[in-house]
Amino acid sequence: MRKALLIAMAVVVLCPVAQWPQDWPFREGRDEPMPEFVFARLIYSGAFGRFGRDWATDYPAADRKFMWGVQRLTNIRIRIEENAVRIMDPNLFKYPFVYVVEPGRGLYLSDLEAKRLREYVDRGGFLVFDDFWGTAQWRNFSAQMRKIFPDREIEEIPLDHEIFHAFYDIDRFIQVPNIGNGIRGGPTHQADGYVPKLLGIFDEKRRLNVAMSFNSDLGDAWEWMDHPQYPEKYSGYAYRIGVNFIIYAMTH
Repeated sequence: MRKALLIAMAVVVLCPVAQWPQDWPFREGRDEPMPEFVFARLIYSGAFGRFGRDWATDYPAADRKFMWGVQRLTNIRIRIEENAVRIMDPNLFKYPFVYVVEPGRGLYLSDLEAKRLREYVDRGGFLVFDDFWGTAQWRNFSAQMRKIFPDREIEEIPLDHEIFHAFYDIDRFIQVPNIGNGIRGGPTHQADGYVPKLLGIFDEKRRLNVAMSFNSDLGDAWEWMDHPQYPEKYSGYAYRIGVNFIIYAMTH
């Protein structure tokens, strides 16, 4: 599933530019090279199998703007268009990186879905969970993780881990706020989610294959990166840590 990427790093911009392009590169139908990376967002159902909209928070703007930024920052050939996939879709295994938003509030896995996500990870896939806050959401999220990984623990990822240095050198994990809190300058937390953490799950060879952005909202920063009042310190950071996620996932 995974293949190493040859990344052309001719010019690296340290933060995303502040304007969304009118003409996206690599549209389908053009005579362009095949993309090296396709971003996938997970469609999931809630309790009793009902499909809500939690999975689609910030969608599709966050996905498009993030992919455009990754292309600009790394020169990886990216498919810019959004790409959402259901857990039981056979195409899930085509994507080495899958993004899951608001898992603390809306995610509820059946035994079959949990087994499928475990198979996805065991075959080399990388999961990123983002935008869940506080003790109540943590209880639901950790319960779903136990369905997938009954034999593995959630750990805090140390700052000397490769994921903090895969492309950019990052020396801390900060709390990224949503658009409303960001414009007001704070507080950045929601509910009782005061302390941001980057958590993860490792396999038996200590490869990190699940990353969890807890008490932080990277997707909102991607979506609102070009809003004139949203602070660049948050959008720039969200792009840098997101790029590191992708580079780590594709090279480990």
